Amino acid sequence: MSEPPRIRVVLADDEAMVRAGLRLLIEGEDDLEVVGEAVDGEDAVRVVASTEPDVVLMDVRMPRMNGLAAAGAVRERHPGTQVVVLTTFDEDAVVDEALRRGIAGFLLKSSPPEDMVEAIRRASRGHAVLDPSVVPGVIARYTAGPAVELHPDLALLTPRETDVLRLVGRGMSNAEIAAELYLGETTVKTHLGRVLDKLDLRDRPRAIAFAHESGLLASTPD
Repeated sequence: MSEPPRIRVVLADDEAMVRAGLRLLIEGEDDLEVVGEAVDGEDAVRVVASTEPDVVLMDVRMPRMNGLAAAGAVRERHPGTQVVVLTTFDEDAVVDEALRRGIAGFLLKSSPPEDMVEAIRRASRGHAVLDPSVVPGVIARYTAGPAVELHPDLALLTPRETDVLRLVGRGMSNAEIAAELYLGETTVKTHLGRVLDKLDLRDRPRAIAFAHESGLLASTPD
């Protein structure tokens, strides 16, 4: 019986030592492989085009084109490639911009190695990944302040689909949503698929961004 294909990863960071460390970590896993490296944002876009990876680990601060701009270009040109943004600092503006661009994940470079590896696996399956340290801030920014007007397209959703979108927006996995709503995981996937279709959203990261921007999270108490 043949083994399943490995998850193909591109590393984009202008620091050679960082790339070397990430390569060592990734190549120590049987199901992951590094298929390319990039030293700046423009190089990252080029390397992704030539290697067609499943996941890109993208540094935020790079020369010629920053990581967020490069990530946006990758997502626009290669929708099958997921991008996990890496940064040294927990910066609100960076996290928010990453969500708006439909980026699959946001991790601090100080994250434990096991979290980094698991983030790659989750991103390759289309799941959103947020460093635990940034989640409270994201929720607080979108739930604080006066009530906001809800996006009119939310009216297209059934109450259960709205519940699923809300929990997706909070960064929960399908299994976690199933447990929260007392549903089967397959049922959650079905509801999420309908949400994506009704709202014309390409993938889960876009759904997370829409959940925040639509006012859905701000309208609902924890």
